[in-house]
Amino acid sequence: MFEFLAVDLGATSGRVAIGRVGSDSISLDVVHRFLHEVLPQEDGSLLWDWDLILTEVLTGLKEAIKTSDPISLAVDSWAVDYGFISPTHQYLPPVHAYRDPRNEIAYQELSKKIGKERIYSTTGIQFLPFNTIYQLYAARNLPEYTKAAKFLMLPDLVNFLFTQKLSTEVTNASSTQALNTRTREWDRELIKLAGIRDDLFTELHEPGTLIGVVSGFDELDGINVVATASHDTAAAIAGVPFGNRLTEAYISSGTWSLVGVELDAPVLTPEAFAANVTNELGADGTVRALKNVTGMWILEECRRTWHLEGRDYEMPELLTLASAAKAFTTLIDPNDPLFAPPGGMLQRIRAYCVERGLTPPQTDGEYAICILNSLAHAYKKTLAEISAVTGRTIEVIHILGGGSQNDLLNQLTADICGMTVKTGPVEATLFGNIAVQAISAGVVANLTQARALIAKSFTSKVFQPA
Repeated sequence: MFEFLAVDLGATSGRVAIGRVGSDSISLDVVHRFLHEVLPQEDGSLLWDWDLILTEVLTGLKEAIKTSDPISLAVDSWAVDYGFISPTHQYLPPVHAYRDPRNEIAYQELSKKIGKERIYSTTGIQFLPFNTIYQLYAARNLPEYTKAAKFLMLPDLVNFLFTQKLSTEVTNASSTQALNTRTREWDRELIKLAGIRDDLFTELHEPGTLIGVVSGFDELDGINVVATASHDTAAAIAGVPFGNRLTEAYISSGTWSLVGVELDAPVLTPEAFAANVTNELGADGTVRALKNVTGMWILEECRRTWHLEGRDYEMPELLTLASAAKAFTTLIDPNDPLFAPPGGMLQRIRAYCVERGLTPPQTDGEYAICILNSLAHAYKKTLAEISAVTGRTIEVIHILGGGSQNDLLNQLTADICGMTVKTGPVEATLFGNIAVQAISAGVVANLTQARALIAKSFTSKVFQPA
């Protein structure tokens, strides 16, 4: 049995797990979970509580080391956000959150300045206001930007803490919209056109690279730090046990829903540009052709409002209410910018409906079924766009992540998309994180073998379209 440690940082929570790789399966032992949230500032900006996140990561790793003898550890996280490092190798706070309103202005200015066609022609990345290139553009007048020697995506910021090595992993780097997806190198010309400091960008490394060893953290010292596919979606897709990936798609279902297929090369055609399909890099030289769909964020924000109003719903109870309200058929567009900011989600949904002459939800169950139906329809539309752009005929959808446990949404997805839905793994990101480490260590031969092990390590549910 070979042991590895995985740190997975999501946009609302994090966890630390031990992965044990045997001859016929991979087992996971999640030893620490924690919640975190953005910190609104008086000036309207949104920051992450990075000190809290680091403290919780260390707590989890020190707990994990008590019951394991790991070959290595690796960190994955949500995409696009970053931190600055000073010339003296000190972290320069703060870490801005991707929902910070400053990014929309930067996005509009930079898109107009360079032109979307030029940006997409090499990066192949979906246009989203929070992509790192716009965040860096928005940060140009901040003191930390001026003082910084380098910036690092969040997993590599943690790696730097452990090893003092300045390097950026390519799957997360691709989310910056400043990387050439064909060459898997920084697009230096684009960076200069954007007016962003070229010297801030570090060297790049691929998943599976040995970054260094932990130093200065007592019982953790000496553990190898290995790069996994550090974009959490890249790790999750590495953990999908495809049967025939040529006819199968995935939906990584959580706060966001990432809907796409796995390719061997990016698709940078005019059709892909028009459909705003992203080409993010994946493990083992792959490309993830996908689109972001706002996922469980909208429902979670509703739950937060209901909590403030004194109605606390566990998800099973809320899904029961949604099932009882199936006769309610109003749909919203989950990707409408109206639903992006936190707070006031019930009012936002009502305003959306009223403005369009739609019947707004009245009960909590109607809100829930409206959101779930709308997500399933958004999946159908997105899969059709991806199928048209890639030429893939999609027959099966793998739904992974926390959302894969939502049986009502899974069945709605099968019904509305007219495709077979297979669930899991729930912990796809952890499986993928561990798989890349195991391949790096020579414990597993390649990604195909790792996926075969993952397929034996969990139980999938199958939903047929009705």
